[in-house]
Amino acid sequence: MVITMVKLLLGANALMIATFLLKLSKLPPQIPLFYSQLWGEGQLSDTWAIFILPIFMTILFFVNQYVLNKFYSENAFIKTIFYYLNLFLIIGFTFIFIKIIFLVS
Repeated sequence: MVITMVKLLLGANALMIATFLLKLSKLPPQIPLFYSQLWGEGQLSDTWAIFILPIFMTILFFVNQYVLNKFYSENAFIKTIFYYLNLFLIIGFTFIFIKIIFLVS
């Protein structure tokens, strides 16, 4: 199950990189990345900063795997919860990344 999730994580990272490279010529120099900020300059960041999303996704995935293996390796119910949590992280972050890229290009 862990190998499948790592493959999914690598596939999601590859999809994000491919999307970025395909749309790179159409991307503006700054993109709205920080939507929690007030409208305007506070939302903008350099185009390369979009890679905060896949980096953060990968870190969260491996932290979840570490916590699962360290504390809950015997509990099948918690393993299932962590499986779906990691699945949600991968799908959610990938969707957000692709949505931002397609909205600004």
